[in-house]
Amino acid sequence: MRIVVKIGSSTLAHPTGRMNIRRVEELCRVLSDLKNAGHEIILVSSGAIAMGVGKLSMSARPHDTPTKQAAASIGQCELMYTYNKEFSEYNHTVAQILLTVLDLQDEQHRLNFENTMSRLLELGALPVINENDSVATEELEIDNDTMGALVAEAVGADLLILLSDIDGLYTADPHKDPSARLIHDVCALTPEITALGGGEGSALGTGGMAAKLKAAAIATGAGIDMVIANGAHPEVLYDIIEGKPSGTRFYGHTPGQKEES
Repeated sequence: MRIVVKIGSSTLAHPTGRMNIRRVEELCRVLSDLKNAGHEIILVSSGAIAMGVGKLSMSARPHDTPTKQAAASIGQCELMYTYNKEFSEYNHTVAQILLTVLDLQDEQHRLNFENTMSRLLELGALPVINENDSVATEELEIDNDTMGALVAEAVGADLLILLSDIDGLYTADPHKDPSARLIHDVCALTPEITALGGGEGSALGTGGMAAKLKAAAIATGAGIDMVIANGAHPEVLYDIIEGKPSGTRFYGHTPGQKEES
């Protein structure tokens, strides 16, 4: 399968902003193993600003655009250095692509992106995509959940997986309501499902459940299944790809009309 995996800042980093080394190492190991099994893997990674915050020893994520952009330019170096080092351990070559939403909206830029991605995958590379926060302005408000869905649509992915700090979509906020239940399958994005979207997420990230539901609308609208799962243990990716119940799966088709993954 062609699989887009998006990982959020709160999953990549400790609350201090410093990289969660053990989790990143495990993520790269699992993705490398899935690639060895024959899957095409595309990683959409948040974390540049968060890594920059940690590298600069800031006490909190900045709010002004110039400092966000400065932190992103510093953090992106650390992020890609780490990915390159970790994937190299398993003989996989990474490629960095920085995008803005405008790149995917412009016809020529989108075509260039699609052609580059196609060739990278043919060459056996593992593309690592992040929003180009260092030069973006209003695009800073576009979260990488949406970016992941737009990338999945552009490359014709079979599956989009959003790894977050929550197990999936719940019937209510599980932090506030002990009776909240995890919803395992969503066959249609009804108004009731959409209403379950929450706030903005953690202090390190920008995406909350509302952003993930927006990503689900883009992905399922393109006929792509999407799964929200907890990235605390990246080995959950094995279960997701094997079709085992994990997190919340949004169907880009009617269940039973598509062969089991």
